[in-house]
Amino acid sequence: MQQQAADVLLATQTALSQASALAVQYSFSVLGAVILLVLGWALAGFASRWAYEGLSRVHGIDETLARFFTNVLRYALLILVFITVLGQFGVHTASIIAALGAAGLAIGLALQGTLQNIAAGIMLLILRPFRVGEYIETSSVAGTVREIGLFATELRTADGLYRLAPNSTLWNTPITNFSREATRRNELKIKVEDDLDQSMETLMGLAKADSRVLTSPQPSVFIDSLGDGATFVTLRYWAKTGDWWGVSRDMAKRVKLAFDENNPAALPDAPNPAPAKTSNGRAAAEKPAPTRQ
Repeated sequence: MQQQAADVLLATQTALSQASALAVQYSFSVLGAVILLVLGWALAGFASRWAYEGLSRVHGIDETLARFFTNVLRYALLILVFITVLGQFGVHTASIIAALGAAGLAIGLALQGTLQNIAAGIMLLILRPFRVGEYIETSSVAGTVREIGLFATELRTADGLYRLAPNSTLWNTPITNFSREATRRNELKIKVEDDLDQSMETLMGLAKADSRVLTSPQPSVFIDSLGDGATFVTLRYWAKTGDWWGVSRDMAKRVKLAFDENNPAALPDAPNPAPAKTSNGRAAAEKPAPTRQ
């Protein structure tokens, strides 16, 4: 009986000793994990702020893009800290990394369209085919850019409507930017049935009389084509982008009045603005570029 009591006492002492050793061991592990977590959190915050300040100094980097990259850096560091903390408790981090990779792949497949918009948004913010305040047109949308986000771009149409265009839609289609270039060209085609020289002089005089028509490049008048009993003459001139639509309307009216007074047989056709070339060489649609709204 005494021997059994001694065995129980010895077993109890051994268990208490082992528990005490484990408590000391894990207390140091917990303390180290807490310290590592705090330091890692602070380091992630400092690194993200430092990266944001550095990107903000880079010319041409959009604030939205800078915040996106710094947030990616911050969360990547936090995930690394979390995995390191788990390693303090003997957890196999390789399996965690594999699980995170599989989860990331599943999420990527589920959010494929959303990720395409994010990738397109990053490319739009880096390459800058358009900026806030510029008027653009694609095959599906046209309007003044109000905000460029990572997922979508906000636009205001010429008739005052709000449009939200997914970035992938904008990135995967040709973009015509009506506001990027400082000047635009316009053409006005006139049908002349007689007195060709006088008609061409009248057109040139009207172009030179408008102060909004640029002198460099100089306006030009030339024979565009020949028809049955008539000649088609084109007036070509350049104007500042902000003046382009006003000049084109006023010029059409003045040409109409001048030809009605001097040569009733020669009436101007409807205004037919020539496509303006954008910075990437694409032709702009025959549509006025409204001023910034």
